Amino acid sequence: MAQVTVSINGRGYPVACNEGEERRIEELGRYIDAKVKIFVRELGQIGEARLLVLAALVLADELADAQAGTGHAMGNGAAHDEGLAAAGIENLARRIEAIAARLETAHI
Repeated sequence: MAQVTVSINGRGYPVACNEGEERRIEELGRYIDAKVKIFVRELGQIGEARLLVLAALVLADELADAQAGTGHAMGNGAAHDEGLAAAGIENLARRIEAIAARLETAHI
């Protein structure tokens, strides 16, 4: 099992992943960090857990919009691809929730 460290709001978070997934996890971490930075600019440092929850909600909204926009015109192959993408996003969501849970019990 591989491990990478993603930086979100200037703080490093170690994330375990399968071999070969490191680059993708780093990319996703940068995407989440960009969302968090927007909230920091708009709201200030309101706490890591709140910032991550806001980012997760925005990402879930983007996912719902993407699914709604592509759901009507999909064939079987696209539906399979969407299922794989959804499973990957659900896995990422579980990882984010685990990070948020650790933050809740950390130095807050």
